[in-house]
Amino acid sequence: MSRSTCNLLPADGCASRAASEGAVPCPPDQHAHAFSPAERAAVYRAIAERRDMRHFSGGTVDPQLLTRLLTAAHQAPSVGLMQPWRFIRIREAALRQQIAQLVEAERQATAQALGARGEAFMALKVDGILDCAELLVAVLPSGREQHVFGRRTLPQMDLASLSCAIQNLWLAARAEGLGMGWVSLFEPQALAELLRLPEGAEPVAILCLGPVAHFYSRPMLVEENWCEERPLAELLFDDYWGQPA
Repeated sequence: MSRSTCNLLPADGCASRAASEGAVPCPPDQHAHAFSPAERAAVYRAIAERRDMRHFSGGTVDPQLLTRLLTAAHQAPSVGLMQPWRFIRIREAALRQQIAQLVEAERQATAQALGARGEAFMALKVDGILDCAELLVAVLPSGREQHVFGRRTLPQMDLASLSCAIQNLWLAARAEGLGMGWVSLFEPQALAELLRLPEGAEPVAILCLGPVAHFYSRPMLVEENWCEERPLAELLFDDYWGQPA
């Protein structure tokens, strides 16, 4: 039986007939597992319209919705099923203010390090800590060395796994109509001490979450003429580094 003939057979009879004739079994039909066109469109829309938000409109996030979003984050893949994510929900107003001060200190230091672009950087809004409805801090816990899957040669796989959880949260938030922003301007040790993290734990991201007046039509840094997105064609190679696809 040829592969072309195999592809024309009904799915339920293909495998048995191929086995009886000693032919190569039919490949699985991807369409049998695909979402509906509307469901697929929604997934791709959430990906395309996700934005790193800096402008929030206050308000609140329903507790059940917040649980749903964090559950989506918790369903992320992780190497060796280590689940190396911890989320700290910041509820004290004074603590939120202290976190904002840490970010502002790093913003000033970053502007100085940027030299000629420092003034333009200071004009950018880099966080929504004091405006967002919910503030979360994503943390890598201590004791991750016990997980050996991938860590022997790629110890940063715990960070990659946490990043997957953050992306899940981001996409779910966009689908629910909420904005989210990842703030990375902070001194990790200072934030760790502020949050009383155990030795070896590392804060990775400050996450601003909540209602927004509107989503940026393009990434904010593009809208602010800070930088431009690069096309996929520049970042995709065949076989060897630098060999265009």
